[in-house]
Amino acid sequence: MKNWKFSGGLAAAAMTAAIIMPADAQVTTSAIRGSVVDAQGAAVPNANIVISDTRTGFTRDFQSSATGGFSARGMNVGGPYSVEVSADGFQTIRLDGVFLQLGDTTNLNLAFPAATADERTLEAVVITANAGAVGQTAIGPSSTFDLATLQTSPVINRDLKDIVRQDPRVFLDLANQDGIQCGGASPRFNSLTVDGVALNDGFGLNDNGYPTERSSFPFDAIENVSVELAPYDVNYGIFTACNINAVTKSGTNEFHGSAFFDYTDDSLQGDTLSGETIDRPSFDEQRYGFSLGGPIIKDKLFFFGSYEYFEGFDIFERGPEGSGAGTEVEGFTQADFDRIRQISQDVYDYDPGGIPGAEPTDDEKYLLRLDWNINDNHRATGSYLYNNAITTTESDGDDNEFEYFNHLYGRGAELKAYTAQVFSDWTPNLSTEFRYSYNEVDFTQRSVAGTDFGEVQVEVEDATIYLGADDSR
Repeated sequence: MKNWKFSGGLAAAAMTAAIIMPADAQVTTSAIRGSVVDAQGAAVPNANIVISDTRTGFTRDFQSSATGGFSARGMNVGGPYSVEVSADGFQTIRLDGVFLQLGDTTNLNLAFPAATADERTLEAVVITANAGAVGQTAIGPSSTFDLATLQTSPVINRDLKDIVRQDPRVFLDLANQDGIQCGGASPRFNSLTVDGVALNDGFGLNDNGYPTERSSFPFDAIENVSVELAPYDVNYGIFTACNINAVTKSGTNEFHGSAFFDYTDDSLQGDTLSGETIDRPSFDEQRYGFSLGGPIIKDKLFFFGSYEYFEGFDIFERGPEGSGAGTEVEGFTQADFDRIRQISQDVYDYDPGGIPGAEPTDDEKYLLRLDWNINDNHRATGSYLYNNAITTTESDGDDNEFEYFNHLYGRGAELKAYTAQVFSDWTPNLSTEFRYSYNEVDFTQRSVAGTDFGEVQVEVEDATIYLGADDSR
């Protein structure tokens, strides 16, 4: 039979008791709930249900209630899971190939078959998960993207934006650092969480929505991501547009990993625009990374790590008329450029720098995660995320503006994020989740040549020419 992958709703709907997390904490797990009935549809109480994560050997054991119901919260995302149900007087059944999605509850309606003489000799009836056996419960309008989607979708920029844009309610503003617009709202109204830690632009100046220059985490570290536009659950908060919620991969009983490398340079890009030759600066970019996960103690303790590094250049294509730059500032000639620079050097003893071209930039990020199956009723996870990047940026970049090199500035951020979670089932009606998270971002804002010489503006016809450190630094 064919295997299917499904997504569902949120575990909180099945809880009869829980610890409520702060408003900025997002759901990082999945859940299973369902019912057990006989061939005639009557509830089967006290049936034994065993749910097993085939990747790690983690097992949860339940008994159905008086109405035949059961539920399991705080489950690790992904799969496959197997669900085995047994009861006195009935043939044991097992459902294989169940996959769980982030923030969803998978509904299983399990029915014992009518016994026959031949079936009584079988050890168990094995069923492959299919649409008839698995349903969904949603907490509001949302989209969930599983690991298979992450691995098969074209992701040229190695960024979750290339994934979430598959939701028709999501639009990428290509003119502003690919900012994510959900339902037409500003990217600044969104929230991004990874393993429950908010990774948002706390300073409010990044159009990309990240606290860092690029994506804050290795793409290969992500297991599952969801886009939630209006979740009706107290676990969600700190956004009014959408929440982009992601969880990272964990280690399993089998070692698994990946590696990648990509490269580009100026010779691989076009050099003409509308039939006119463009003088592009020389540059090259490379990006590489790897991931590895596996067991430290089989069935008990696991690790996963992912590393990614980008080394390239920030390209500036603004120049005087006749320079062949991608954007030539109208009314500002090479003679004007030379005259202003000469006056600055001779009269004020200050060299404003030349024409910006290709400036080096880099971006390093990595994630480390541990998973511990304490026992059948308790499990714990912990992760550490690091990202550090710096880039050279224009301060005034309209078509009628030109900046000498020393008017540019370097900007970047160093991010460190920690999270620890413990998931516990104390009784059939009481489950708890404890989470500690810490997020630290150190921002960098510095003029490329210091701030001893302040900003000077020179008007040349309709163009504005800038030299010295920019006024915001």
